[in-house]
Amino acid sequence: MYRQIGETWQKVFKDKSGDILQRAILLRKGPTIERIERPSRLDKARMYGYKAKEGVVVIRIKIKAGGMRRQRPTSGRRPKHLGVLRMKSDESVQKVAERRVREKHTNLKLLGSYLFWVDGKHRWFECVMIDPEHPAIKKDYDYRRRLGLVS
Repeated sequence: MYRQIGETWQKVFKDKSGDILQRAILLRKGPTIERIERPSRLDKARMYGYKAKEGVVVIRIKIKAGGMRRQRPTSGRRPKHLGVLRMKSDESVQKVAERRVREKHTNLKLLGSYLFWVDGKHRWFECVMIDPEHPAIKKDYDYRRRLGLVS
């Protein structure tokens, strides 16, 4: 079943079909970081350890696509090559998304993240996180093993 879900998403990405374009408009207008009820791509979320239980959280984050800029020099002579444009980050966009989500939600542990949607300006990622202090997570053997609590 999860393979079919994955194939359907690949088709949607390729064709940009259905009501996904309407959803993309809502995504652009929505907040940068938001907690969502359930993952949009269930196959990817399950791959990273998502279970529909208390203590498991899915967070969607919007990251601006494109390179970085450095401030133009304002005083002194103007260098021939300013070094303002075409700067690349050493960190991938997905790593930036994961870092920002971890900074915002310090009490949660990140299990993994996956690309949800891309347009000309932004990339959306969904991060699967768990609350290690939640009783349902403490009882679950799989999550305890992931957190390193099982000896």
